[in-house]
Amino acid sequence: MADFQFLQNPLNKKWVILSPRRAKRPDVAKGIEPVCPFCPGKETEEKEVYRFPSLASQGATLQSWQIRVLNNKFPFAPIHELIIHSPDHHRNFGELPLSQIELILQTYKNRFKEHQMNGQVYIFHNRQKAGGESLPHPHTQLAVVPFGIDLDMPRLATPTEMEAVTKDQIFQETKYFIIFCPKTSQWPDEVWIAPKERGNLFSSIKDSQITDLAFVLSRLIYIFDLRHGLEFPFNFYIYPGGDWYLKIIPRVKVLGGFELGTGIFINTQDPKETIKFIKEHFESPNEEKIRTVHQATYHKRA
Repeated sequence: MADFQFLQNPLNKKWVILSPRRAKRPDVAKGIEPVCPFCPGKETEEKEVYRFPSLASQGATLQSWQIRVLNNKFPFAPIHELIIHSPDHHRNFGELPLSQIELILQTYKNRFKEHQMNGQVYIFHNRQKAGGESLPHPHTQLAVVPFGIDLDMPRLATPTEMEAVTKDQIFQETKYFIIFCPKTSQWPDEVWIAPKERGNLFSSIKDSQITDLAFVLSRLIYIFDLRHGLEFPFNFYIYPGGDWYLKIIPRVKVLGGFELGTGIFINTQDPKETIKFIKEHFESPNEEKIRTVHQATYHKRA
């Protein structure tokens, strides 16, 4: 049997992926954690598809990398890559300098651009067990879903619709982005980051926008660390179609039988309260306190 199969339910036309081999992957949630395959010293064990800086760069050595991209050994799509955020096993988004977050986002763009003609490029990040993280070394996944497979994902509102969707919900307009929580948010503290420049795939993002997005993403993770505790579980993803956006979902609730059975989510957090909390901390958050706790937690783990 192949590593995976895309199967369509003939009744409701929704798609599922059958991938029994993924049950054999290392998973900290199941107590299966090998010696980390992503840490320095393991470079010869996995074939790289990309690294920065390249080995051809002046002074570069096998272990002098900042970003590595590997093929996933347990794929569920024809192209399935792992983007390793840094050599540091313990340092998550909230603990990385902005320059490294920019480099991660630039890698997202480059890999998206590399594969966008091959299918629908879906980039997503899982943090902590409750967020679906199987290996703790911080990384992002990129999966290319074949064209013709319908992705059940919300699109970004049109500029006209946005006025209604974000009424009283826009908290912050940076130079290139708006940050908002729709009234119809499915998850507590769900946040959308949408570019002001509309109608583009993520591969069209400019360097100046990447700098802005790195700041916004880092700031929001700082704020949610303050709200939910350090290393709270969350996911974020980048919409794979035109009119891209980035969506952050703190995983602070467990779906119940009603939600799983009906597909109707029960949101227990008023999006206005989310906006209010972000507003209180976005401009002048207690960064010194957060950074101190981050450092203490980092050193404890390391």
